[in-house]
Amino acid sequence: MHVPDGFLDAPTSIATGLVAAAGVGIALRKARAELDDRTAPMAGLVAAFVFAGQMMNFPVGAGTSGHLLGGALAAVLVGPWTGALCLSVVLMVQALFMADGGLTALGTNITLMGLVGVFVGYAAFRLALLVLPRNVSSVPVAGAIGALVSVPAAAAVFTALFAAGGTADVPLGTVLTAMLGWHTVIGAGEAAVTGLVIGAVVASRPDLVYGARGLAAAKAPLVLPDAEPVRGGLA
Repeated sequence: MHVPDGFLDAPTSIATGLVAAAGVGIALRKARAELDDRTAPMAGLVAAFVFAGQMMNFPVGAGTSGHLLGGALAAVLVGPWTGALCLSVVLMVQALFMADGGLTALGTNITLMGLVGVFVGYAAFRLALLVLPRNVSSVPVAGAIGALVSVPAAAAVFTALFAAGGTADVPLGTVLTAMLGWHTVIGAGEAAVTGLVIGAVVASRPDLVYGARGLAAAKAPLVLPDAEPVRGGLA
């Protein structure tokens, strides 16, 4: 999913750069409402996990491999605005120090993975929670659904960008078929990883999971005060 330099023309790259800058700017303000002193360390852990996950590829067939995008995972664990910041930091580090995605395409990659992947994944997660049982055990399932939807959604937006400003001499239909086909398969792998990771965190600390807020409190057992012994007889 990392777009290299020169794959989109300058006007398209500048436009996505402006979108990315605006999205990150808004996220910097909105993220304050998602985190507190207790949950803030989760943001660093999520960014580190996504960074490591994106460095590991898994085969999807026909010589093609995929890797974790992490948008839905980050959104469910720490909130969509904080998740967008986590993905943006990861993508900037990769572009600056690891040549993974081009510098001129950084805005495009943040738009695709840090904005589209995060917010489409979180929207799908919330929609899934509307039809699943309202308890904490539904959070990993809904997170997996969000991940499954987010990856081909980002691929579809890339195809639209390629139609607007692609520089490679490849038919648009070929790009659309390849991007949606392979990224649907990659999305299935992302869904499995996302569901397992969220499930592990929810099982141990549901109070730290942004997507489980409200649901975690409903799962707390009802504790009744000890009954005092009755002294004396009836009046």
